[in-house]
Parts: sequence; C-alpha cells; structure tokens
Amino acid sequence: MDRQQEFVLRTIEERDIRFVRLWFTDVLGMLKSVAVAPAELEEAFAEGIGFDGSSIEGLARVFEADMLVLPDASTFQVLPWRDETPGTARMFADIRLPDGSASLADPRYVLQRALAKAADKGLTFYTHPEIEFYLFESKLRPDGQPVPVDNAGFFDHVPRGTGHDFRRAAISLLESMGISVEFSHHEGGPGQNEIDLRYADALSTADNIMTFRAVVKEVALAQGYFASFMPKPLQGQPGSGMHTHVSLFEGDRNAFHAAGSPYQLSETGRQFIAGILRHAAEITAVTNQWVNSYKRLWGGAEAPAHVCWGHNNRSAMVRVPMYKPTKGQSTRVEIRSLDSSANPYLAYAVLLAAGMKGIDEGYQLPPEAEDDVWSLTDRERRAMGIDPLPASLDHAIHLMEGSDLVAETLGEHVFEFFLRNKKAEWAAYRDQVTHFELDQYLYRL
Repeated sequence: MDRQQEFVLRTIEERDIRFVRLWFTDVLGMLKSVAVAPAELEEAFAEGIGFDGSSIEGLARVFEADMLVLPDASTFQVLPWRDETPGTARMFADIRLPDGSASLADPRYVLQRALAKAADKGLTFYTHPEIEFYLFESKLRPDGQPVPVDNAGFFDHVPRGTGHDFRRAAISLLESMGISVEFSHHEGGPGQNEIDLRYADALSTADNIMTFRAVVKEVALAQGYFASFMPKPLQGQPGSGMHTHVSLFEGDRNAFHAAGSPYQLSETGRQFIAGILRHAAEITAVTNQWVNSYKRLWGGAEAPAHVCWGHNNRSAMVRVPMYKPTKGQSTRVEIRSLDSSANPYLAYAVLLAAGMKGIDEGYQLPPEAEDDVWSLTDRERRAMGIDPLPASLDHAIHLMEGSDLVAETLGEHVFEFFLRNKKAEWAAYRDQVTHFELDQYLYRL
C-alpha cells in the first residue's frame, strides 16, 4: 500500500467518513458512482470492487459484464455539501477487467493513453477551462420553457444578485476540495454564468470538470434552482461553451513559447494549432456530441462555426491570446469550440491527438483570420480557405466515422459505441415533429 492510500485510510478514520463514493463516467461523460464502506477500501485499493459493466453506457457488452472499479487515492476528497456526521468522501476510479488490465472502454483510460503518448515525447499537456452554464428557476413556465434566475448580461454586477451568491457558494465548495478557481462572472445570457478553473494537467482538469458539474448542480438544488450545461438552452441567447486554453511543457519549459517569434509562438505551438485545424471537423462529434450542440455552434454570439485561427480574434475557432512580455510561460492556445457538456476525457484526448499529429507531421499553419469571421460572406470565407465546422450532429458523425485519428485515439470499443449511440440520437431527433414545424405548416398546408 502506497502513502496516498495510507493517507486516505487514516483520514477516513480521523474524520468519521462512513461512505466513500467511487466516481467514473460512461462513454457519454455522465457521472457514475458506487458507494463502498470504509472497511472495504483496503481491498478495493488492492483488487478493485466488482460491478456489472453492461449496465453502464458503452462500458461492456452483456457477455463481458464483469468489471472492476479501482480507486485512485490521489483524487480523494471529502464532499463538502455532505457535511453531516458521519461524512461522505469521493475518489475517481479507473475501470479494470477481471484480470486487472485496463478497460479499453473507460474514458479516463482513453485520456491516460493519449497523455502517455505525449509523455513518451517528453511533453505534458496542460489545460485551463472556462466553463459556462445557465441557472434557472426550479419551476418551468406553463409552455415548458425554463425561466432564467435573472436578466443580467456580460460582467453585470447585480445588487444582491442570485449569480453572485451562487458563484461564491460554488467556488467555496470547489476550493475546499482542492480545485482552484481563477475567475468567475456573469455571462452574456440571462441567468448565464462562467467559472474558470486554474491550469492543471489534462487528467486532473478532466476530473475537476466532472467534480465542477456535480458541485454546481448540488449548490443550485440547495438554493432552490437548477443548473444546466446544455449547449443552447434558450433561443436567441448565447450558448454555453467550455473554451479551453492549452499548452505543452517539456519539463519546466513551455514548448509553445519562443521569444521574438510572431505572438511569441514557437514552431511547436504553430504546428499544434495546424493539427487542431486540419482535424477539427472529424473530432467535432466528440467535442460537440449532442444534437443541441450545433445550435450553439451556428447560433452566432461568438460561437466558432468555422475552422480558422487568429490572434485575439474571438470569432475564430482557435485563438492565440495576447502575450504578456514578462510571462513567457503563459504562452498558450485557446480552443473555443468545446461544449461545457462534452465528455472532458474524450474531448481532451482527441484535441491532444490532433495537435500532436500536427507536430509529428510538421503541419504548416495557414494564414490567420484577422476579420470577424461571422461577418464574412460564404464566398469570402471560401476565398480565404476557411471551411465550416459540421452543421449538424449527423454531418459530424459521418466525418468522424472516416477518421483514422479519432478511431485510434478512442480505441475500437469507444469509437464504435460512440458512433452507434450518436446515430441513434440523431435518428430520434429526426423523427420529432417540432413546434417550429407545427407553427409553420399545420394551418398553411
């Protein structure tokens, strides 16, 4: 037993923890949990806890159902919203097969595998997400529409505002769990908020995002509201994205930084961006996995619908933020297409794979977009070599289906299940008769 595991067992005894939840996600990024008694933890660390994997989306088929959850002691935290005595704690868990080998269907392992490939080249992948979400009243309107908790806008300071109190409570819980928060503010839509997590390695960030979603929903329920990470919950209002700043480090050196080069961006950084852009369309089904995602991407309001990059250009899919001369280590790239409802393990795995492909193959970075890409005509964008992102989940699925990069990164099991699930989602969506169609056609035709 290592020191971290010993620390966990000692803390559980000292703080009277009676319930330990082991967290993991299914292929779609939905948080799953199994509670174990403290007395079972020592064995769980050594051998894992058995469960029926066939009951979880995408983890196993019925004939290979027996699986294990193996807790990661480094992720141990007491759940602060369960502050009663006895207490409750959580750890993230890795999914294992009965022989102890990693499950190829575990999204956390998909990211670990991608990170290991980068580590073999001496590189560590760091990420910093800006997570947007909406806060709604607990009761819907009679027509079924959600009611935002306020009518404020971007950076608005509302006296005694619901958002202030909510963000303060959520951030306090996050920081009590060791998750550092960098910024928070009201976003552009009514009831829309943003909380930015501090830089961390990509695996820690993905774990933190899953914890973040749980904390936000718990605080919302405690305050009589509900929180949603749906990409586009309100017509005519901004969608909720998860802009993510990324960088690669070689030890303590930022591999994206080169003093004196344009925007202080190294050749490695330029090739990484080129990889993201070249493979953007085929990874979009993973970074934007819901039917509703494409209403955010194509709904304007600075959502990136076109494959291009720019310096401080917020209409571009990839942005190189303003460089701070005294902070070369902060040179980074912002990827603006992700949803805040994406599976972070899979999304960060395909982003890293695309960027690394650009580095490995020496991709050349195309010219930057200096104009507001949304204000250009289709002809102007074509003349500039700016292609669109997929316009629908159906389109994104077809592009992903032919992608060797995505298939290799996700692995055969996750790749096939993900496509099968998304095709079923699109078929169900296509079968719907919407209010729009009834309003437009019922009495006219």
